[in-house]
Amino acid sequence: MNGLFLLDKPEGITSFSAVARLRRLLGEKKAGHTGTLDPMATGVLPVLLGGATRFSDFLPSHEKAYEARLRLGITTDTLDITGRVLSRSEVSVSRAQVADALAPFRGKIEQVPPMVSAISQGGVRLYELARKGITVERPARAVEIFSLALLDLPEPDCYGIAVRCSAGTYIRSLIDDIGRRLGCGAVMTALRRCAAHGYPAARCVTLEALEQGIAAAQYLLPIDQALEAYHAVAVSAAQALRFCSGGALDMNRLPALPPCEEGALLRVYDPEKKFLGLGRIKAGQVWVARLLVG
Repeated sequence: MNGLFLLDKPEGITSFSAVARLRRLLGEKKAGHTGTLDPMATGVLPVLLGGATRFSDFLPSHEKAYEARLRLGITTDTLDITGRVLSRSEVSVSRAQVADALAPFRGKIEQVPPMVSAISQGGVRLYELARKGITVERPARAVEIFSLALLDLPEPDCYGIAVRCSAGTYIRSLIDDIGRRLGCGAVMTALRRCAAHGYPAARCVTLEALEQGIAAAQYLLPIDQALEAYHAVAVSAAQALRFCSGGALDMNRLPALPPCEEGALLRVYDPEKKFLGLGRIKAGQVWVARLLVG
């Protein structure tokens, strides 16, 4: 199988474990996810299969959507309910105050990644340091919150939030910052990724459904569909052969393209509309950036 598989990750396992189970179910040797979800998180986990794994570094960055639950009055070392409790506080804020506290976090903000994240620092993942009880300074990163809405929950001092944000946003850090602004602290108690790479959770399939025999093919998308942000170009049979052999293509001999910057990527197709791979524009030629193999 080659393509992007839409998996609905279950709670309680790592993204790596979810992909390993998917690989066994599908009988695939090559598979890799396109964005880590914490063990406690569920939802959209796009997985590249077969030759499509070669395009992981070329997937355009897309906004993501989440729904999360938070509890006020608690802080932990992991910023979620599974961590070691650092403080407990009385909560004396109203729903209106919680709603008002969200306002400063809409738009472009600076965010410090949590220690329990997959970011590498000095060649070591932060979560590996966190497991050893080591805390290091992390530079703040620019992210964007496109929308942030408060959802009511029936439990005291608990709320839900619906978030649309740029890639690289940490929801647990957002919740921790909201708690700090309210002065009582807050932790994340649940997280679901509702959309990623333009695909909603409704289009995804669970591991349980696959284990029960549901057809997997309907959840597999051609890899070029995930690369539609790049312009497409159809080449002749001779040009297709040259491209697949690693040769560069002269821009002047290609069909008319919209204006493209130096270094821009193109989706390259043969005369039968078969996706061959990605090319990169350089000095008036299209050089192979990545070929679809297998």
